[in-house]
Amino acid sequence: MTLKAQPTQYFGQVELPDDPALPQLPTLFDAEWICAAFLEQLPADYGKPERISIHHFIHNIGRRALVSYQVAWRADRYLPPEYFVAKTNGKGSVELARYPQDSRLPGLATAAEPAGVLALANEHLLTMPARRVRVQLIRYRPEFRAVLRHRLGRVRLYARVMRPSAVDAFLATHAVATKTAFVVPGLAGCWPDGGIVWLTEIRGRDLRRRIRKGRLPDPMRLLDGLESLWSVPQQDHGIQPFSLSRAYTRALSNFQHNLRDHAESSLRLNAVAKTLKPFVSSWRPTGMAHNDFYDDQLLVGPDGRLALVDLEDIGPGDPLLDVGNFLAHLRWSARFSSRSSGHCSRFHAELRDAALDRFRWQERELSQREALCMFRICTNAIRHPKADWKDRLDAGLRLVEDCLG
Repeated sequence: MTLKAQPTQYFGQVELPDDPALPQLPTLFDAEWICAAFLEQLPADYGKPERISIHHFIHNIGRRALVSYQVAWRADRYLPPEYFVAKTNGKGSVELARYPQDSRLPGLATAAEPAGVLALANEHLLTMPARRVRVQLIRYRPEFRAVLRHRLGRVRLYARVMRPSAVDAFLATHAVATKTAFVVPGLAGCWPDGGIVWLTEIRGRDLRRRIRKGRLPDPMRLLDGLESLWSVPQQDHGIQPFSLSRAYTRALSNFQHNLRDHAESSLRLNAVAKTLKPFVSSWRPTGMAHNDFYDDQLLVGPDGRLALVDLEDIGPGDPLLDVGNFLAHLRWSARFSSRSSGHCSRFHAELRDAALDRFRWQERELSQREALCMFRICTNAIRHPKADWKDRLDAGLRLVEDCLG
């Protein structure tokens, strides 16, 4: 049995294996139900959307599932995109929420509305009262985090919305990041009860876009920044160490579930897992690291300096994994971004050679880590499912094999 998003005028078909412990999971992929449920939450004059797309799929197998959707309207409607979430658990119920309502992010609803932002800014940010506010959603992962741009007159800030329990850890990672050679956004304010931290805006160009256009950075400058992070003493910063075992096990379980009816793909998965498991079992943190380092986490400033804009995962980890993760993302982009594949492949080779030469690492050790990071990146095929999810997952597993040689 498969879960199907029925082909309609809204979005194409997606087929994923069902989960017997979650009887309502197929409902979350039923296009007609999704459209009807969403329209019930909107004013009648909104009409029907032009397109609905599955934005994110989070599946804790046997326990719960969450699907978020992005809704777009015809250009002549002048309506912003809408986001809403449907989730289910083993009890068989389905819960709906329209952005910015989020039970795990209590500050999001306030941070997403201009009136709420004005009140927060005047209490937590500004010494002079603000009068005008513009709010723009940048990223949203339901129940985990959101990033919004707040424009208060001439002041531009980024509000990072998280679970309140995560604020102290984020502040600790920010403190570590300020000790590195990277440019880091300044801390502008904090609302701990709402789980919001405001950071200053950094002017610059997204490094991923520059690489894909062939404007490759100096790999030594990238490694300078990383080495300065690795040099921060691994003392008690109040940050939990990175758990490679948990990340690997979560990805493996996801793949095993979704490939259970595909014998050839399951054989490839089992062979890859057999090779990776001994390394995962023996791995331990060796020093401070970023733990999710790749091109989309960085900006290039007007002076050429690199700015680190995503800090949440900094903590005790593994320097080789930082480079391996960056290489894996480049390899993934080279495979799935046809227009920029040559640029990504070229920088992959330049960064790999520079790191091996500078740090005298063993090629095999770096390749193992790139393979493991690629294995985790393959979850993109499931977390952002499209009709060709299995083909993308198969292709990703072949990339893992390529890394392992």
